[in-house]
Amino acid sequence: MEYEALGEDFRNRGRRSEEQIEVLRKLWTQELVTFEGRWHKITDAGINPLPIQRPIPIWFGGSDERAMRRLGKLGDGWFPLLNPDEKCRALIEKVRGYAKEAGRDPKGIGIEGRVSFGRGSPEAWSKDLQDWKSLGATHISFNTMKAGLNSASAHIEALRRFSKIAVTG
Repeated sequence: MEYEALGEDFRNRGRRSEEQIEVLRKLWTQELVTFEGRWHKITDAGINPLPIQRPIPIWFGGSDERAMRRLGKLGDGWFPLLNPDEKCRALIEKVRGYAKEAGRDPKGIGIEGRVSFGRGSPEAWSKDLQDWKSLGATHISFNTMKAGLNSASAHIEALRRFSKIAVTG
């Protein structure tokens, strides 16, 4: 529905996003940009002030074949949103292969593993952390959503419990 509201075609979102990434990277790093692509035209425009961090990393989600190829070609990082298992390991290797095909160093693509509060006990969280580490995760997030926590303080306490495990390893 978002694409419909914008008058855009949902089916070409991947190809369009590749062009948008090119445009964003130019706008974030150059004072003046002139660009003409299939979907975007910019004439002598820029962002003022430019961002302090240049370039701004662009991270991807998704795990279908096209998204993974795009990630290998253009992405700075990946949110797999998968369990840290052999299926995930195979997909990480696939992304690394696509990065090599694109002439990129696969180590330059970050991986953010997700550990979920609702998936179990502190022991399970610790195992997930170790599994993500073995898969080469560069970042970890801890998800407390949809875990039955009914207040902000309950979410904060869950994060405190997890941080003790994450720090001690």
